Amino acid sequence: MIRVREIRTAKDPAFAKAHALLRRIFPRSEMMPRRAWVQVLREREQGLWTDLNWHLFVAQRDGVVIGAASGSYLGNVNVGVIGYVAVDAEARAAGLGPRLRRALVRAFTRDARDVNGTSLRAMVGEVHADNPWLRVLVSRHHALALDFPYYQPALHRTEKGVPLVMYYEPIGARRRWLAAGEVRRLLYTMWRRAYRVPSPLKDPNFRRMLRALDGRRRIGPRAMLPRTHRTRHSIS
Repeated sequence: MIRVREIRTAKDPAFAKAHALLRRIFPRSEMMPRRAWVQVLREREQGLWTDLNWHLFVAQRDGVVIGAASGSYLGNVNVGVIGYVAVDAEARAAGLGPRLRRALVRAFTRDARDVNGTSLRAMVGEVHADNPWLRVLVSRHHALALDFPYYQPALHRTEKGVPLVMYYEPIGARRRWLAAGEVRRLLYTMWRRAYRVPSPLKDPNFRRMLRALDGRRRIGPRAMLPRTHRTRHSIS
């Protein structure tokens, strides 16, 4: 029997195990430090948030953590940001990745209703360009793989920002493009509030993204890599 549940305190024994699982799957350059998660949960426990929420779900079998998913709801732009979704290699045939992702979507949907009294606008995430999951998001979930150079901020002092693909998965009506101004606001909110970068404009990669949007009114979908290109990645 596999149970999916939300972690609400860093004192939960599954908290450290979930972070350890993700750390085994994602490279260090893409992994938020555990201390950052601890701080986030402490803030939520103290009731300090207004239009922000953060969620961590785990999948457990006989008490063993075999999957984890995290993400942030950003009320000022009414989107849910997928942080990480990963499943232990021996459990990937059980469909846990999509199940964990659905748990995040349900949580974000509740957040949108509670914070803004409305429906969730979209899911936003970031993946490597050669991740097969990106093609699934585009073909089955009608996500836009946005056509501009996106960077995940550096998460450790000794690491650099990571070039990824940012996708926008609308909830409800399909979108063929996003206004460049909307993308700029999404970028700033993700970096400033989800990743907690103190001054995004001081970061060369953030300025590089803004320059790539200068002079453009609309940001549409980027070209997908050929189907024959395959590497091993987790979904996010």
